[in-house]
Order: sequence, then C-alpha cells, then structure tokens
Amino acid sequence: MSKRRELPLLPLRGILVFPYMVIHLDVGRERSIAAIDEAMLGDRIVLLASQKETEIDSPNPDDIYGIGTLAEIKQLLKLPGGTMRVLVEGISRGRIEDYLQEEPYFKVVIEEQPEQGPGETADLEALRRGVAHQFEEYAKLSKKVPTETLGTVLAVEEPGRLADIVASHLNLKVVDKQTILDAFDVEERLERLTELIMREIEILELERRIGLRVRKQMEKAQKEYYLREQMKAIQKELGDKDERQAEADEYREKIAKAKLTKEIEEKALKEVERLEKMPLASAEGTVVRTYLDWIIALPWTKMSKDKTDLTRAEEILNEDHYGLEKVKERILEFLAIRKLTPKMKSPILCFVGPPGVGKTSLAKSVARALDRKFVRMSLGGVRDEAEIRGHRRTYIGALPGRIIQGLRTAGTRNPVFLLDEIDKLASDFRGDPASALLEVLDPEQNHTFADHYLEVPFDLSRTLFIMTANTLHTIPRPLLDRMEVISLSGYTEDEKVNIAKRYLVPKQLKAHGLSEEVFTIPDETLVKLVQGYTRESGVRNLEREVAALCRKVATRLVKKEWTAHPLTENDLETLLGTPRFQYQMAALNPEIGAATGLAYTEVGGDVLTIEVTPLPGKGMLTLTGKLGDVMKESAQAGWTFVRAHARELGIPEDFYDKVDLHIHVPEGAIPKDGPSAGITMATAIASALAKRAVRSDLAMTGEITLRGNVLPIGGVKEKVLAAHRAGIKTVLLPEKNRKDYEEIPENVREQLDFHFVKRMEEVLDLALLPVAESEQYAKNLPLNPVLGQGALPSGEPRIQRPPQDLELTTFKADGI
Repeated sequence: MSKRRELPLLPLRGILVFPYMVIHLDVGRERSIAAIDEAMLGDRIVLLASQKETEIDSPNPDDIYGIGTLAEIKQLLKLPGGTMRVLVEGISRGRIEDYLQEEPYFKVVIEEQPEQGPGETADLEALRRGVAHQFEEYAKLSKKVPTETLGTVLAVEEPGRLADIVASHLNLKVVDKQTILDAFDVEERLERLTELIMREIEILELERRIGLRVRKQMEKAQKEYYLREQMKAIQKELGDKDERQAEADEYREKIAKAKLTKEIEEKALKEVERLEKMPLASAEGTVVRTYLDWIIALPWTKMSKDKTDLTRAEEILNEDHYGLEKVKERILEFLAIRKLTPKMKSPILCFVGPPGVGKTSLAKSVARALDRKFVRMSLGGVRDEAEIRGHRRTYIGALPGRIIQGLRTAGTRNPVFLLDEIDKLASDFRGDPASALLEVLDPEQNHTFADHYLEVPFDLSRTLFIMTANTLHTIPRPLLDRMEVISLSGYTEDEKVNIAKRYLVPKQLKAHGLSEEVFTIPDETLVKLVQGYTRESGVRNLEREVAALCRKVATRLVKKEWTAHPLTENDLETLLGTPRFQYQMAALNPEIGAATGLAYTEVGGDVLTIEVTPLPGKGMLTLTGKLGDVMKESAQAGWTFVRAHARELGIPEDFYDKVDLHIHVPEGAIPKDGPSAGITMATAIASALAKRAVRSDLAMTGEITLRGNVLPIGGVKEKVLAAHRAGIKTVLLPEKNRKDYEEIPENVREQLDFHFVKRMEEVLDLALLPVAESEQYAKNLPLNPVLGQGALPSGEPRIQRPPQDLELTTFKADGI
C-alpha cells in the first residue's frame, strides 16, 4: 500500500542508489548540504534521485528523474572545505508527486512504493534463478565482483531484493540503472535486468576475445624480442657480432621514429625482414637499403604551418615585384581562402608569359608569403616518363621520380613546388611525361600519387604546384584543363624603368661592389637604355646591360679614370657602344600603298609597315616577307574584299585582269604569322589601287572577313604600347576588343585617340586621305597600264558611308 510523505531531496550526479544498498556519498553543493541538514533534524530520511545530465551543477526539477530511493542517513562526517560525507542505506522506492520548494533545498511530496508482485510463482522463480545464474557468469568474466559478495548475493531468495542488489553491482550507465529502479513490478524488473546482464556478458565476452588476441600478439612480440636478445648474448659471448642483425635493428628503430602511416610501416618492416635474411655482400641488399633510406627520409606526415597574414603577404609581393596587379590579387585571394578553409585542396596555378617577366620569382614570393619551403623542377627537354614517376626497383640504379625527390629535399609534405617551363616537355619511346603529370596536377587524384619506385601512394594534395610557361599552345589540352592559367603580359617602358630603378640597379651595384656615390642612373638615361639596348618583354637583358655598365664603371674606377656623376646618354654610348635597337617609327608623311599595322611578338608589341605595289600583269598576288599561312590567307581575304568593292573605291572593275599586286612586309628574315594584319593589308591594297594616301599617324590591327567584318585580336596592350613608342597618334581596334581598353596604362590612353570599328568601310574612311590631299604623294608611283603614271582615277571616290547602326566610334581617353 502506497504512502505519501514530505521529504528533502538530494540530487545525485553520475550515481544511483537502490533499496538495500549501503553507500558513502560526498556532498558539496549548497542545496544538497541544506537537504542533509534538514533530514538530520528530522527522522534522517531523505529521497535520493539521480540527475539526467551529469554536467548540470544547479539542476531544475525537469533535470531530475521522477523516481528515486528513500534512504536513511546512517552516519555523517564533515570534511575540510565545507563538504560532508554521509553513509546512506536505501529503504524503498519513491515517486515524486510534487515539488514544494527549490530553495534553500529541494523539498518534495513523494509516494512511497512498497514491493509489488504476484507472489511466488513458477515464472518469477525461473526469472530469479536465471538472474542468479547470469550474475554468477558475469562475475566470472568481469572478475570485479569478490567471491564473498557473490555468495551473499546468491543467498538472497527474495526476487525483488535480488534484482536491486544485482543491479547495484553491475557496471551500468545511470540511464540503464534507472530503468531497473522505475520497474515497481518485480517480474518486469527481473526481465529488464536479464536483458542488461545478457548485454554486459556479450560485451565482456568480446573484450575477453580481443584481450586474448592482443595478448597472443604481445606474447609473440615478446618471444621474438627475447629470442633476439638471447641471440645477441650468445654472439657476444662467442665474439661473433651479427652485422645483419644490428643493421636490421637500426632500421627498425628508425622506422619507429619516422612516424609512418600503418600501410607504409608494414611495407618497410617487410623490407627489413628481407634485408635481415640476405647475405651482407648481396647486390639485392644494396637495393633494399636504398629503398629503406628513401622511405625513412620522406616527409609522409611532416608539414609546415602556413602564415596567412594577408597584409604581410601583400608587403612581400609588392617588395619583390613591381606591377603585376592582377597576379598579386589572385595570389592574395588564394591566401584568404586558405585562411578560411585550411584543409582546402591546393589549386594548380600556371603563370604564362614571355621570358623575363618574373614568373619564377613570383613563385618564390608565394613560398615566402606562405612561409613554406620552395622546390623548383625544370621540365625543359624532359622526355622520360620515369623522370616524373620514377623507375621500378627491378632496374639497376633505380630512383624515385623528381617529384618525390623534390619533396625529400623540401623536408615537408606541403612545399611550393615550381614546375618550370612546362610548355617545353617532349615525348619519345620512353613515354610521355606530360601524361604522367596528369595525376600529379589533378587535385582529385594526387592524394594517392603512385611512384613506381616507392610502390606505395604518396599524398600530394597539400603541395601547392605552380607551373610556368611561355606559351599555351604546346601544352597538351588534358594537362592544361587541370590548371588555372594566370597570364603575365610584357612590361611597359615605364614599368621597365621603375623595375630597373627599384630592383636591378641597386642589386647590380651591390653585386659589383659599387655604391650610389660612384654613379647614379637618372630616369631619362634609363629610358634610353631600355629603348636603345634592349628589345624584350621582360627585364633579363636590361639587367645584363645594367651589369655591363657596372663592370665598365668599376674598371675605370680602379684605373682612377672615373669621376662620380650621374650617367648621361653620351655615357651610355661611351660605355656600351652605339644603340643596338631602334624602334620602328611612324612614317613622316602619308604614303600611297603603305599602311601601318600592329604586331605582337615574343618580346612585346611592334609596329609593322605593309607595302603594296600594283604592277602590270594578269591578276597575280605576290607575298614576300617570310609570312606564315594565316597571314597569307589574310592577304587573300583583303584582296578579295577590295575586288568586291572596287566600284565604291573608284577602281576600274576589270583592273584585276591587267594588274599584279606585290605585298611585302619588311624585315623579311623574321617569320611573321597571325590574322591580326588583315585590315592593314586590305587598307594598303585599297590605297595602292585607289591611289589614296594612308594617314602616317594612324595604326591599326584586326582580322578581316570576306564580307568586311572586323574581328577581335589578342595582345591589345602590347600593340598599343608599340604604337605609342612609334609616335602614332590614332589607333584603330576591333569593336569586340573594347573590353581590353582598361588594360592599357592610363598615361598611354590619355595621349592616343582610339577608334573601335566593326566594318572595313569604317577603317577605310578613317585611314585613307581624300583624293585631293593624296595627289602630292602619287608622283612616285610606278607606271600602271590601267591607272596610268601618277594619275588618279577621274572623279571623287565613291566609298559607301557606313549605315546608321555602324557609326564610327571615336573618343579620347578622358571621354570614357
């Protein structure tokens, strides 16, 4: 029969007390101490209920289980520090009906629940015996239950009491014990207890099997160790030292210290066992030793910590390089993402640009900004796949590939790895190294890079690979697809002067033991040095010329023939000789049959004069100047356009039956190719046949179609800079290249007029002078059976004006 009582509540953390259980409790919380004091003033009865979460220090009623145990305080001992230790004995179960107060201690109304059960039945007796038997088996497996305790527990006949005592001795979680405490019905309590004991027995049995297996392995290892020690002792006594054994032990010790992964460690230990069984003089032993040395030396897990301070990285990039703003911006973006997601797979960057623009030094700056090791591997002329993947160990003198060799040199798994001149790769009967690089440069595959020599995968996913190339068209497409291409254009004249002033001159002065007190190079002298003694996109030759200046000055200084002063243009000619290069300059006067085009070369932009002369003949077209196929086709397209529009240009429609055309591009020793001279050739042809002079201060570039459309081209920045150097005032560009306008330096944009054209009619209208203005330039033309000596066609030319939707696009830079 249940009974209601008001009692103080003592919440328990991580422990549960059953009826008939005697236990010591350490009490330290204020409310708990107050509850004990209140119970001691009364009949020493307190309700013990467990908390649902152990971490909660000040529980609420919702944090405490609703069923606990009534317990009597048998003994109380106050400890130093304000805590106390109490000895309690469980009496019976109690259900919390209501909380009367929470401060200064929990006071609850409980309903005391006496044991419930149907009395002695066969089912109950069977359950009791089953629990007793299982507890006995549990005690044997766990070995944590003393024999005396086991005998006392098994002597209990009452089923409910037996269940509580057994549950108190099991190593169960509080949640599982609470399910036993919640079961007021004895039969239900025994069934739940049976499930829990069976689960614990299974776990103990599994632990026993695992322990047995581990013990066997340990015994085997101990046995091997014992036998090896015995062997050493015997050999020592006999004076016979086994060098093989000593070497194997040394390798085992190195492998243990190398922090290898499990797979690689097993592979290395197998090789050690092989080495141990080989004769000392065996050739195979040398191969195994070399292999083990490589395995131990490689940084399988060692990585350097990245420094992702963007401000510091930006300072380093600006300190090392002038200009290259887009490239620096991309590198800073990479560092920012690296800071937010340190485990991100590293991208594969490819710097593409002409020689000497700073591709390799940029990679070094990235390594310095990240505070990583730097490794450089030149791919120029590499033909053997084994250079990348290594040789198999069956070959004499086999070694890992240069990727693995580079990582060993770096000593970390995440260096900045520069693959230089990737566009110079070749292939022959020894394999295709470009194909071998596909796995290296694929972030989805390179975490398991397989080197033929190692025979185990190496993780390259944390290595930052940077490629450099001068051109993209020689890189295989699958390899190029794995890279993020960053283009570096050639330096402008102003940029070269600044680079020389900030970097090259101080560097060479220091290298040659000179100082700025001996000589300085003013900006105007640097400009003359750049224009007259170098012709390149980068600054390598410029640095050589600065070094030559330093040598000449140093020689004169030692001979005491030099007085300190800033270098002048005359000094340049005295020290370096006459200028070796002269930029193509714009023509002084308009000419008939000669148009100025813009070209892009490996050393930057250049202006190109295209000359056309009509001759008596039968419509033949002659092309000279070492032109490529694409440029020849552009000439054919321009010729066809002029023939199709002869009437509009004021040219006799049957002229091609009696006139040959000779198209020549000067500097015939230099190969020239590409479609961007199309509109220039067409303009020169139209000028020669219509006898209208081409403006001398105008240059153009663009591809032409048969119908007269002007198509976009590349290298706009370099071409415009060349036009500016040559004294050109007006530049014609394709309309679709308007997007490239922002790449042109601002100081150059302010000094040039730009016209963006869509049609060939616009080009001719802008480039050709009127007939009246062209007469004075016609007297030097050769005799022509159709057009006559120096005579212009009668009447004004009839060039169709472009329709309204093709209005000419003319603007100054400050009008943008």
